[in-house]
Amino acid sequence: MRKRTALAQTLVLDPDIILMDEPFSALDIQTRQLMENEVLELWSAKKKAVLFITHDLDEAIAMSDRVLVLSAGPGSHPIGEFAIDLPRPRDVAEVRSLPRFVELHSAIWAVLREEVLKGYAQQLKAA
Repeated sequence: MRKRTALAQTLVLDPDIILMDEPFSALDIQTRQLMENEVLELWSAKKKAVLFITHDLDEAIAMSDRVLVLSAGPGSHPIGEFAIDLPRPRDVAEVRSLPRFVELHSAIWAVLREEVLKGYAQQLKAA
């Protein structure tokens, strides 16, 4: 309920750009999918620009028109950009079964995997 309230408070201000940084990370999967679909419906109605930051590749593909992959930090920089050409309107649960979703996931993961391994190695080194 807090996430819905925060989203409503943001939309009342009618910003041109909405920044969402890991907005659903604390939610269970069912509530997360409901909120993701709600955001997609609001985006469709309001046509606002949304910068959505997530570590969840499935979520990024299901909700986006474009996915930017960043390198492992420190000093992160873009290392990949992918146009998400899945049809709209979308349901985040249903879109994951589309062959194009699977193709996009494989292509993005091919770039992202190396960075995930680098980040993991950095964490081990620091510990």
